[in-house]
Amino acid sequence: MTTPKHIVSAATIVTNDKNEILLIKGPRRGWEMPGGQVEEGESLKDAAIRETKEESGMDIEIIKFCGVFQNVPGSICNTLFLAKAVGGEPTTSPESLEVGFFPIEKALKMVTWKNFRQRIEYCLDDETQPFYVEF
Repeated sequence: MTTPKHIVSAATIVTNDKNEILLIKGPRRGWEMPGGQVEEGESLKDAAIRETKEESGMDIEIIKFCGVFQNVPGSICNTLFLAKAVGGEPTTSPESLEVGFFPIEKALKMVTWKNFRQRIEYCLDDETQPFYVEF
């Protein structure tokens, strides 16, 4: 019997008091929400907070768990949270070439990688939550 090798990630859709969304511009996928792989012994929520800080410089407070997008062939489980900015300053990192808050409609047009736009839309729409999407 082989040990399963799955990747679990946690990402955040972060809003500010101007109702703008935080996006990072990654070197491979362009504009996207901050997030990344959950480390061994780390909770999903803590991973979402850590990854957001590392990639954007922003301190956040998780508002709620929204749902899961699962890449079945790739064995990747992407968990998504809605959060609000509570401190920090937008700052680039090795994982983010640009960082900023953008009006929702503009932000949605900027995100072009695969189903990342759909993830943001689902997290902003209470009617779709909680969601589970296989792809």
